[in-house]
Amino acid sequence: MSRIGKLPIQIPSGVNVTVEKDNTVVVKGKLGKLKQVIDADITINVEDSIVKVARPTDNKRHRAMHGLYRSLINNMVIGVSEGFEIKQELVGVGYRATCTGQVLELALGYSHLIMFEIPSEIKVDALTEKRKAPIITLRSHDKQLLGHVAAKIRSLRPPEPYKGKGIKFVGEELRRKAGKAAAS
Repeated sequence: MSRIGKLPIQIPSGVNVTVEKDNTVVVKGKLGKLKQVIDADITINVEDSIVKVARPTDNKRHRAMHGLYRSLINNMVIGVSEGFEIKQELVGVGYRATCTGQVLELALGYSHLIMFEIPSEIKVDALTEKRKAPIITLRSHDKQLLGHVAAKIRSLRPPEPYKGKGIKFVGEELRRKAGKAAAS
């Protein structure tokens, strides 16, 4: 039995989980509404305030999907009730971030500014304090979309291993290299 898949999902108050005929799970809460199409082999049972995910057999494909869909549904329930947040830090001299509406304007050491369009499901905030690296905060109820957008922003200037310049997640430990001075 999948250790993740067999765990029941507690539904908090204010969250509504329904399973439609085409095996689509719909989760509604105070922060929004999310849908996920579930494979036809996996069964979803909603009883009282608990969601259970079951699989028909123990073959490898069913075991893999069992834990996957349980995690996806759990992330949907947490997302519409509490939401998710990702913070990114811009490390480098002259690196700036400003936010106007759903457009993130980034100065990352290139000869031009980068205008990054943020989807409407994500709230973005750019905080710049004196003598500190600018911090971009992304908030959303959709964990998949939030992670995708954060990865896209990070890919604009990934952190380099010598000085650590670039866009990194707050709290991320970077593997640093010694450089030329260590060669002698």
